[in-house]
Amino acid sequence: MPFPEIDPVAFAIGPLVIRWYALAYLGGVALGLLYGLSLLSKPSLWPANKPPFTSAEFIDFAFWSVIGIILGGRLGYVLFYNPAYFAANPLDALQVWQGGMSFHGGMLGLILVMYIFGRAKGANFLTTLDLLACVVPIGLFLGRVSNFINVELYGSVTAWPWGVVFPGAGDLPRHPSQLYEAALEGVLLFVILRLVTHVWFGLRRPGLATSIFAIVYASSRILVEFVRIPDVQLGYLFGGWLTMGMILSLPMLLGGLALMAYALRRRNEF
Repeated sequence: MPFPEIDPVAFAIGPLVIRWYALAYLGGVALGLLYGLSLLSKPSLWPANKPPFTSAEFIDFAFWSVIGIILGGRLGYVLFYNPAYFAANPLDALQVWQGGMSFHGGMLGLILVMYIFGRAKGANFLTTLDLLACVVPIGLFLGRVSNFINVELYGSVTAWPWGVVFPGAGDLPRHPSQLYEAALEGVLLFVILRLVTHVWFGLRRPGLATSIFAIVYASSRILVEFVRIPDVQLGYLFGGWLTMGMILSLPMLLGGLALMAYALRRRNEF
């Protein structure tokens, strides 16, 4: 099928150009904040009926989360995906508007900010991570949809009926890998975590929601990487089939499995 005619620029006000990609980041933070506030408003979901933050504290955290996501995402891209180029052109690392963000780097930046913020508020670290795990799929969904609109991170050539002919990628249909990730990392992961929090009361076991997030995200990312074209400057690694996305997701998968074993051994905290 042909690529839908979607302008990557959402709107412009004079010289100010607003792209869907920027709106995805802002929308992810805003909707994540609202959903997080909804979770915090239900004490029965949390260990000992005590949410990790008050509503006011979580609103304060939203500001710092933007800084952690942007700095971590950009630094992760610089170090993981194009270190040689940025070593030769260090000032280009500051040009975030030119594109180039890493989910794994953004995740680490967000975790670091949450650790500092949560420690200042006296919150349990694993419980604060569980809160993050529940809200992040919203931003992931919006981000992957914006990747599709930007015609980036598309997949390999396919004969499947939903293949998309992307502008600038030749005349053959390709896997819409961005939409695969939006469905798996966004919709599916959100639904699973919603069941964990509201049906199985999994937030009462600190670390459980975080472990499920790590396992599902990493498994989904590794699976989609088999049909997603890797960054051109890296290509395929170690024998021609591994990608940097797979390599970065593997520790996340193993860490998630270990954390799940730890969380399930703990008593359900009512």
